[in-house]
Order: sequence, then C-alpha cells, then structure tokens
Amino acid sequence: MIYEMRTYDLKSRTQAEVVKRFGEAYEKRKELSPLAAFWVSEIGPLNQIIHVWPYKDLEERGRVRDEAVAKGIWPPKISEFIVNMRSEIMVPFGFSPEFPKGDVGPYFEMRTYTYAAGDLKKIQADWEAAIPFRQTLSPVAAMWYSELGALNKFVHIWPYKTMNERMETRNKAVASGKWPPASKDPATGQPRYAMQAQETKILTAAPFSPIR
Repeated sequence: MIYEMRTYDLKSRTQAEVVKRFGEAYEKRKELSPLAAFWVSEIGPLNQIIHVWPYKDLEERGRVRDEAVAKGIWPPKISEFIVNMRSEIMVPFGFSPEFPKGDVGPYFEMRTYTYAAGDLKKIQADWEAAIPFRQTLSPVAAMWYSELGALNKFVHIWPYKTMNERMETRNKAVASGKWPPASKDPATGQPRYAMQAQETKILTAAPFSPIR
C-alpha cells in the first residue's frame, strides 16, 4: 500500500470554492478509486488543501489517473486558484495502524519531520518501541515515510476531538518521560540522531472526506 499526498497552496480566500468544486468532481472520480482524506489547513501554513489517495502500488496509481483523465472527469476545475502543487508518495511503517475512516477528529495534527540521510532505520526502531505507550493516550492515524517527492520525510498524523485534548495529551506524554522517542548511543550517551527540521499543522476535514 502507498499513499499519494498532494498539497496545494491556494490563493487567499479561495479555499471554500476549491473545496466545493473538488467535492463535485470527486463524486465521479471516486468510482475509480476513493480518497483516504481531504483536509484544509487551519493552523500553520494557511490556504492549503491536502488530499490523500491510497493505491496498491505505483502501477495502479498511473492506471487510475490515466483513466480519470481519459473519461474527462478529472482533474477538478480549480487550476485558477492554485499557486503551487506538490505530490509525495508515502509508505506506511510496518507498525503504522490501518488508516481510519469516519468521525475520529475533527482536528488533525500533521507533523512532518526531516531527518538526515541514513537515519530512517534508527527512527523506525525508536518509534516502534515507543508507540504502544503513546497509543494509550490517544490514537495515531498514520505514520508514513516519503519514498518519492521530498525525501527523508517522516509524517505522523494525530486526530483529536478538541484542541484542549491535544494539549493535555501531549503534556501527559512528555511528563511520562517516554515521549518523544529519543534513544541514545550506549557508547557515547549522545542521541543517536536529531531531526533536521520539524513542521506541524492543524487540519480539518472537508464534508466529503472519508476521515473526519
């Protein structure tokens, strides 16, 4: 399973119209393959939409996209509102849960970490060991790393019922001393790796998003 995560930066004050047109076009597009998620940014980089498409593999992605274009049902007519577009192919970690559906939000925190080349295995080991504890406080929706597009990226997505719940949960996690994952080299006592950059954004889902 792969996930194509497409992020579009929009002109100011066009988000509502983009969501409307996208939702109308999706009614036909979903007959070929469904969305996993459609989000709009609320905190962090503004005027963004993020749509996530699950595929079996790159071959299925290419076939479905070609068929949608050939039928004239895709892409949605939103090009006049788009400032920038980027696409990334994400792969779930082996311990990432199945991506949920339904009402699990309505707030979603998407955290994107950039790591040094060669550190992915270390990160995977640390997070696999720590995530069972973190899941006792609140569920994680996705834990993915980038395969195509911007490389050396690790994305984790957390749904919350309220922003207060987010703060309370994060405070409990840090106070436990078990979070965030941060193993040390036994020979030097120093951290085995450090993130090169970190970004977070708060998202909410469009009405037609399978996850809300």
